[in-house]
Amino acid sequence: MTRLLKQEAEQSRDRGNAMGHNYAKPLTSGQKIERLLSRIPPSWVIKLERQTGTAAWRALAHAPDTDGAWSDEHMDPADALEDTWRRNRTVMV
Repeated sequence: MTRLLKQEAEQSRDRGNAMGHNYAKPLTSGQKIERLLSRIPPSWVIKLERQTGTAAWRALAHAPDTDGAWSDEHMDPADALEDTWRRNRTVMV
């Protein structure tokens, strides 16, 4: 038993301050857009605009034959796309 505890202590020391294997790494903007595009039905309209004179983006995604709500302005286009998807996905056809 003592040998086992000593071995665990050595392994713990060797790891130092390393993060556990289940630590989730945030998605990049490109990965987030790719994930969203895989969820938004292919029949939906998608528009992504950069606001003139700013670095802000807004997006629109909606089902055919419906009016969708534009997203708020976001600095990341992926956040704008996610915003409009959340607003309009309840009207899926």
